[in-house]
Amino acid sequence: QVQLVESGGGLVQAGGSLRLSCAASLRTFSNYALGWFRQAPGKEREFVAAISWISWSGGRTTYAEFAKGRFNISRENAKKTVYLQMNSLKPEDTAVYYCASRFQLISAREEDYDYWGQGTQVTVSS
Repeated sequence: QVQLVESGGGLVQAGGSLRLSCAASLRTFSNYALGWFRQAPGKEREFVAAISWISWSGGRTTYAEFAKGRFNISRENAKKTVYLQMNSLKPEDTAVYYCASRFQLISAREEDYDYWGQGTQVTVSS
């Protein structure tokens, strides 16, 4: 069974940083695009960042507007792990963060993703 397991969430003060990790059991990890989404209490789930299966310069990436300049997505194919480095965190970043994967093509649409983790809580205090 395919499993994605997130870790690295926690409580951090505004302006601080966290790095989230997601370990995937995908058989051919390098052939999958990976994404991060988040959901705050009472809010809809929203796209954060994604990275393509293409390995040129670490792969192509795309970010939500709020994440540009603050968040960075990367992957280590040998470890079958995707990361989300979050800097300059704000209270509005508080949410459950999920990683997801799909075959090959990068996407910002949650409905395009086939496999999901259970999420990790990020809480940013002011």
